[in-house]
Amino acid sequence: MSYRFLDIATTSSVRAVREDMGSAHLWERFEGDRATDSLTQHEADFIAARDHFYMASVSESGWPYVQHRGGPRGFLTVLDAATLAFADYRGNRQYISVGNTRANARVALILMDYANRTRLKVFATVELLPVEAESDLAGRVLPQGYRARPERIVLLHVVAFDWNCPQHITQRFTEDEIIETMRGVNERLSGLEDENARLRADLALARGEGASS
Repeated sequence: MSYRFLDIATTSSVRAVREDMGSAHLWERFEGDRATDSLTQHEADFIAARDHFYMASVSESGWPYVQHRGGPRGFLTVLDAATLAFADYRGNRQYISVGNTRANARVALILMDYANRTRLKVFATVELLPVEAESDLAGRVLPQGYRARPERIVLLHVVAFDWNCPQHITQRFTEDEIIETMRGVNERLSGLEDENARLRADLALARGEGASS
């Protein structure tokens, strides 16, 4: 568990609730292994397999705003151990997240793997960059063949991350995940159908030979 994530998330009001609920001692004396705040290959592989995430920002009036981001698998790119990036495409042109992050660059991300009941939480700061189609960054971030108009590139400078427990995550499967899961079943079914056809042919041939004799 990343201590830095807890350090950021734990405020005086959070501590007060822990006191009220009798769990303060669990966290104030927590002496587990302090994980690195740099993304490892484990996190990079998980992020590369995602086709969506949720990003929360805060407005100048103090209201939180959560936006769903989706795209081709891997559209959220791991540039290095402390930096993520994605292309921000034209949508309904409300620009709420963009406006929020101009005033307050801090955001929180939740990345979900519903099939495996896994969740990754990330604290990051946002840097908004123009799209330069021929740049090396655009080449890494813009998915090839994805038909949408990018308006900017969003850099996410990772401050801390944490993995959540699977409790209360309901399993859901995308079409691609179902296809992949069923691949072996379909291959086995196809083999059984071929075997059945051969057996029927052999049986028909045997019956034909028996009738001619």
